[in-house]
Amino acid sequence: MKKPLIYAVDDEEAIRELYSCTLATADFDAKTFANYKSFMDALNEETPDLILLDVMLEKVSGFDILKELKSNNKFNKIPVIMVSAKGDEISKVNGLNLGADDYIAKPFGLLELIARINANLRKIDFNSDKKQEYKDIVIDEKKREVTVKNEMIVLTLKEYELLLYFVKNHDIVLKKEQIFNDVWGEEIIESRTLDIHINLLRKKIINSETKITTIRGVGYLYK
Repeated sequence: MKKPLIYAVDDEEAIRELYSCTLATADFDAKTFANYKSFMDALNEETPDLILLDVMLEKVSGFDILKELKSNNKFNKIPVIMVSAKGDEISKVNGLNLGADDYIAKPFGLLELIARINANLRKIDFNSDKKQEYKDIVIDEKKREVTVKNEMIVLTLKEYELLLYFVKNHDIVLKKEQIFNDVWGEEIIESRTLDIHINLLRKKIINSETKITTIRGVGYLYK
């Protein structure tokens, strides 16, 4: 079986060596890059299964790279985990707004890093050929395409997973704990993380007849 390929971008050599050793131990293939150019050259040669992207890079920031990736139809479905010493909420929100699928702050635990990678990879199913439909929403799971009123919309991987989950569980009140467990594959990371993703998804499907309603103190209802 082919090992998942992880690209990691960081301008600190020590961090790149840490990635190489840790990811190899966890049975991943890993390639590390010190800058934008070497990363993009490799990306155009081979598509990874997931990208670890540092925010504070020289010349071209991680946010700028993320924006470029998510605006490119060839790369915008690749899960991206932002990694940065900036653990404040504003930096996290900026990353999520630009399409990051997850965010981890330095210094991070190696077990947490692997868990985050696995949680994002676990949701990728390239063998699915199903279509899920609800009202004016159509989700092609094989192509990972979503249309609202026959108009295609662009979603990040996590937004896509959330919408697919809501479509499959429409008209059911879903607890936050349940959503985290089923979509993230783990217990609640941070309630604010879910709220941010939900708000971003709402903006993407604003023209839909469907709505994501907040049930205070419980979770969400999609109907």
